[in-house]
Amino acid sequence: MKSTLRNLALSLLLTALIAPLASSEERDPFDYDGQITAGDDVIKIVFIADAGTHGPRGNHEFVGGSILMARALHEAYPNVHAVVHSNKAWPKKLDHADAIIVLLNHAEPAATDPEIFAAVRKGAGFMAIHYGVEVNKGEAGKHYLDWMGGYFETFWSVNPWWTPKFEKFPDHPTARGVKPFSVNDEWYYHMRFAPDMKGVTPVLSDVPPLETAKEESSSHGGNPAVHAEVKDGQPQVVAWAYDRPDGGRGFGFTGMHLHDNLANDSFRKVLLNGAAWVSGLEIPAEGVPSSTPSKDDLAKLLDDADAAIAAGK
Repeated sequence: MKSTLRNLALSLLLTALIAPLASSEERDPFDYDGQITAGDDVIKIVFIADAGTHGPRGNHEFVGGSILMARALHEAYPNVHAVVHSNKAWPKKLDHADAIIVLLNHAEPAATDPEIFAAVRKGAGFMAIHYGVEVNKGEAGKHYLDWMGGYFETFWSVNPWWTPKFEKFPDHPTARGVKPFSVNDEWYYHMRFAPDMKGVTPVLSDVPPLETAKEESSSHGGNPAVHAEVKDGQPQVVAWAYDRPDGGRGFGFTGMHLHDNLANDSFRKVLLNGAAWVSGLEIPAEGVPSSTPSKDDLAKLLDDADAAIAAGK
C-alpha cells in the first residue's frame, strides 16, 4: 500500500513538473485564460498590437508580426506562453505578465495604462517596437524613460526611411547570434534617452545619411540638434537594451514598418532576443532560434492576423 501511494505521489509530481512543457501548438497565442492560469514556472509574455495598418497591406502589420514572434518563442522555450492582443481587445488584467511588448500606432495608450504601470512596477519587462516607441512628452515620456530608457520625442527624434549597415554589436545577450546586416526600413533615431545613457546599451547603431536629418525644426523630420550630430558623424541608436534601476529590463526597436523585413534572420533575431531578454529568459549563445519565413509564410501571418481581429482578438 505504501509503495502504491509513493508511486502515485511520484507520478503526480512528474506530471506537475512536465505540465509546462506543452508543445508549441498547445500554447495558443490567443488563449488568454490559459496563459493567466498557467503555473508560476511558466513565463508569460503579453503582446499588444495595433489592429490598424499604416498604408497598403504589408505596412505596420503588428498583429501578424506579434503572432510570428509568439510562435517563435514557443518553439524556442517550452516554459513560455506568449499571447497576442490587438488594441481592439486590450487586456484588462496584466498582473500575471512577466513581460509586455507593444507595437502600436503611437503608444500613448500603453504609456498611460494603469495595468501596464502596475505590472512594470512589480518587475515585468517592457519592450516597444516601431511606432510603439513614440509617446507624448510629459507623463508618458517619463514612464517610457523609466520602463525602457528611451522613447521617440517629437521635435527631437526623427523617423526617416534609410538603409543602415549594422556591422558591430555589443557584448550583450540581445546581440547574440546577430550577424552584420542591412535592411531598408523606417528606422527612427535620435531617441530621448535616459540622462548620460545610464543603463542603456546600444544594440543597433549606424550613421544615417545627412539628408535624413533636416536642420529646420519639425515634429518628425529634423531639428538643429539631430542635424549637428549626424553632420558630425555620430552613430545613431535604433535598438537598445535598458537595465532598470529596479532590476527590471526594457528594450526598444525602432524598425519593423515593413512586414517582409521579418524574413531577414538577424533583424528577426534582434527582436526575439529582445523579447526573451526583457522576459528574463536565458538567451542561447547563437541567439533565439527561429525559422526563416517564406513569402507564403509571411502572407499567411497576415491572413491569421485578419482572422484573429475579425474574431475580436
